[in-house]
Amino acid sequence: MAEITLRVNGSERKVSVSGETPLLWVLRDTLELAGTKFGCGAGLCGACTVHVEGNPIRSCSTPVSQVAGKNVTTIEGLAASNGLAAGQLHILQAAWIAEEVPQCGYCQTGQIMSAAALLSKTPNPTDEQITSAMNGNLCRCGTYERIRKAIHRAAGAIERPREIAKIDQEKRGNGGAR
Repeated sequence: MAEITLRVNGSERKVSVSGETPLLWVLRDTLELAGTKFGCGAGLCGACTVHVEGNPIRSCSTPVSQVAGKNVTTIEGLAASNGLAAGQLHILQAAWIAEEVPQCGYCQTGQIMSAAALLSKTPNPTDEQITSAMNGNLCRCGTYERIRKAIHRAAGAIERPREIAKIDQEKRGNGGAR
């Protein structure tokens, strides 16, 4: 066992684990951040996507020793990483709700993390850029078109900050029905 220092969602955390332990299990089991999901265990499905220094990585196949001392952002810290207050939704989370993306929901945290990385580098992506960035994030329910719409919605809201309030208002005003 080694003591490894991580910066997770803006807080320094020390963990006592083998350096070869996948980051996913450190996040879920040691730090009790269960938003990051286990899907395939081979880095192929994207359910375990988190950000390391702002870049999306597959936490199931990344040894914790590789991220020692680096900034790790999970779905739980995504809103705060963009300066939002506790309890506020990240613009992508609000867009996901507005477009009714999740069905089973299992892949959605990884999908959102990949989409957030895309929008941080490409604020107004084309369909082709979305497809390229989201390639490798699998959705068993096949909500790919809703995911694309949600990313476009969020991209528009990035240019129009009041859009996030509108998204929230739409969902509250009609009871969630479309």
